[in-house]
Amino acid sequence: MSETTTGAALTGTDLHLTLGNNHVLRGIDIHVDAGRTATVIGPSGSGKSTLLRVLNRLYEPDRGDVLLDGKSVLTEDPDRLRQRIGMVFQQFNLFPHMTVVQNVALGPRKLRGLSKEAARAAAIEQLEIVGLAEKANARPANLSGGQQQRVAIARALAMRPQIMFFDEATSALDPELVKGVLALMAELASGGMSMVVVTHEMGFARSVSDSVVFMDAGQVVETGTPDALFEDAQTDRLRRFLSQVL
Repeated sequence: MSETTTGAALTGTDLHLTLGNNHVLRGIDIHVDAGRTATVIGPSGSGKSTLLRVLNRLYEPDRGDVLLDGKSVLTEDPDRLRQRIGMVFQQFNLFPHMTVVQNVALGPRKLRGLSKEAARAAAIEQLEIVGLAEKANARPANLSGGQQQRVAIARALAMRPQIMFFDEATSALDPELVKGVLALMAELASGGMSMVVVTHEMGFARSVSDSVVFMDAGQVVETGTPDALFEDAQTDRLRRFLSQVL
């Protein structure tokens, strides 16, 4: 990493969300200290991805609050909030008609108000961080899935976020491409970026996380250090989950 990032602390308190007839989140509490990484694990359908979407207001919670560095974000302009929170999804969502550098420079130009030249320079800097500066003028279709996901990460970083969310960022990748993206995420974590990572990659959760949150059926069942959760699970639900994934 070329520079150390100053991350923000994030807190979600008593978060509830109902979609249709489904009570997806049932009183979620989560906290990430500045510069730390929290990994959210749990079975499919437990509400992990929905939690990320509530934390950055893609969904508005029915109840509860979200604090960034101690201040509620629920009254903030959502577009401004999304400059502070970078989000990387399963699917890369790159614009196919744009080059790699144009994809990364778009946010800094439109949302941060940078000139075309400054936005391009910022984009190149982020592409260097993710190891893809030589692909700046390529189109996304000419990149591997792993390379496209690294461009998506560069695009999020170009907004200078205070915290990064990763929603199953490696699950759409071929197995041989997963390692490079996880290594980049680990490098971001060691550089001081605050991160919330929803993942099925238990090795990453164990080795990179400062805290692990285990969710099931829309609730936080256990939370603690990686050693505490993986070595000394307190609930049958977590022990059952770990027996299936480890």
